[in-house]
Amino acid sequence: MTHAILSPSSASRWLACTPSARLEQQFPDTSGDAAKEGTVAHTLGELLLREFLGLVSKPIFNRELFEIKQSEYYSDAMHEYAEDYKAFVLERFSEAKSRTSDAVLFLEHRLDMTEYVPEGFGTGDTVIVADGTLDIIDLKYGKGVLVSAIENKQMMLYALGALKDFSFLYDIHTVRMTIYQPRLDNFSTFEMSVSELYKWAESELKEKAQLAFEGKGEQVPGKHCGFCKVKPRCKALADYNLELAKHDFAAPLLLEDSAISVILSKLDLLTDWAGAIKKHALDQALQGKKWEGFKLVEGRSVRKFTNEDEAAKTLIKAGWPEDSIYNKKIVGIGAIEKLIGKKGVEEKLGKFIEKPAGAPTLVPSTDKRPEFNSAISDFQSIS
Repeated sequence: MTHAILSPSSASRWLACTPSARLEQQFPDTSGDAAKEGTVAHTLGELLLREFLGLVSKPIFNRELFEIKQSEYYSDAMHEYAEDYKAFVLERFSEAKSRTSDAVLFLEHRLDMTEYVPEGFGTGDTVIVADGTLDIIDLKYGKGVLVSAIENKQMMLYALGALKDFSFLYDIHTVRMTIYQPRLDNFSTFEMSVSELYKWAESELKEKAQLAFEGKGEQVPGKHCGFCKVKPRCKALADYNLELAKHDFAAPLLLEDSAISVILSKLDLLTDWAGAIKKHALDQALQGKKWEGFKLVEGRSVRKFTNEDEAAKTLIKAGWPEDSIYNKKIVGIGAIEKLIGKKGVEEKLGKFIEKPAGAPTLVPSTDKRPEFNSAISDFQSIS
């Protein structure tokens, strides 16, 4: 699959750090299992919608579904999530048709953004066009990072591409962008007027996209560095993180609260960067590179039985009781969900499942979660 140099999925990065897109071209694609799993989920969701809308014959549907089920990433849980996605899309489509009888729905629609982004194109998972409102729905199957639709640059680029195709056919004044992320129960929607979107495209997008396409501009470290392929080798990010070393830990002997707050604000990026450096160095060493002052050795190993059943039989025959040898424990809820499906877990095991409160964690004050109120602070508020 050909990807645009200025990919919509990485727009938040190349808009913030314009040289990053060209720099990333020097590094190989490292898409892992999560990306492959996401591709299967998207293919399944699209197929279910095509079948419901009568866009595919039953024999072809059965053949394609059979092929999807052969994937190692397919599961009953994925199928249920895809069915939920289908229902969500059809609900939005029904809503659009109630406003405009000739509303249309497009699946995996190629979108052209070249008016604002050089060689810019992308694929919209779902595009619903009707008078008044244009709907863009993007399925995110990953569960590692929660994705917000609020001012989401990828979605805004998709909206521009869709407006180019359909604004002359419909009277569209509002764009509604939705991230559908079922495995994190995240259904985030953001609306903006078409005039606001065009204003952003003209005043910010066009200039930065041109700089990014040419590989010009300043490197700017930040949260957008998360999935950047340049991260382990980025000088600007290294300089940014090494700023922590400039804190004077000798005098005074203790850090001021303000200094700790500054350090806290940088720690996530710092630890993420440090992990990327270690992984990059190890990958290169495995390919034969020598790092001055380091060597590649065999790591710690854990002993294991070559045949667990025979080892257990030997101990039982020698007189040891079975309950001292076997340690039976039910597998995790996620594994059972893959086995019997999300609805199966809810119906059969719901009464046995609880979700305890998460452990307290420090996050930036801009985080949308409500502030944690511990029992200690409750008592402290009593006069």
